[in-house]
Amino acid sequence: MKIVVVGGTGLIGSKLVKALIEQGHEALSASPNTGVNTLTGEGLPEALDGADVVVDVSNSPSFEEAAVLEFFTTSTGNLLAAEAAAGVGHHVALSVVGTESLSESGYFRAKIAQEKLIKGSSVPYSIVHATQFFEFLESIADGATEESIVRLAPVLIQPMAADDVAAMVGGVAVNPPVNGTVEVAGPEPFRLDELIRDVLRARQDPREVIADPEATYFGAALGERTLVPVGEAIPGATRFEDWLEQSLAATP
Repeated sequence: MKIVVVGGTGLIGSKLVKALIEQGHEALSASPNTGVNTLTGEGLPEALDGADVVVDVSNSPSFEEAAVLEFFTTSTGNLLAAEAAAGVGHHVALSVVGTESLSESGYFRAKIAQEKLIKGSSVPYSIVHATQFFEFLESIADGATEESIVRLAPVLIQPMAADDVAAMVGGVAVNPPVNGTVEVAGPEPFRLDELIRDVLRARQDPREVIADPEATYFGAALGERTLVPVGEAIPGATRFEDWLEQSLAATP
């Protein structure tokens, strides 16, 4: 099976390409680094020639409101049009659990727009909604920091390892389209403020974490369960404690 991975040189994409090749598939990494630009369309027809599946795990280089909307709508529109022309039978996109409830955030409005384009396309599709990655927890802290204080809502979050995300996206890609959404999550929930406090303490980061029910998440207000799956989700295998131990051991 020929599978084109858009964003194939990033955190999830690189892991996904490697796993698919190991499984015996023809996996092609498509990104500006490999001569494929979904914003301009450059290299798309050549990359998609003979492709059975396209997996989009790309992300906007800018989170500024107008820029991120432009990225996801233009990139996704170009990609879907090229897939339809090439006869691709399955479009897989990685998105975020809770996206529909986070429309106050410009980033998540852009993801909502991306999903709407996918659902309205003629190309059969599967959307994978994943919870936040362990690898991005410090970025959450950074986005909530004012001076040396990190303000976070004490709501539930159920993050997962990037390795597990890649494995689950790969599993969806090699199966028939669901023409709907698959939710994946970590094996256990935490309180957001407590989890970030644990991460920063383990990293010997001196910032103080404050539980603030009014704190926003990248500009969006949070409910108790906004960041966790609504129904049943496929659980990842990697526990947070194990990931953190491995991560700390790998840090020079």
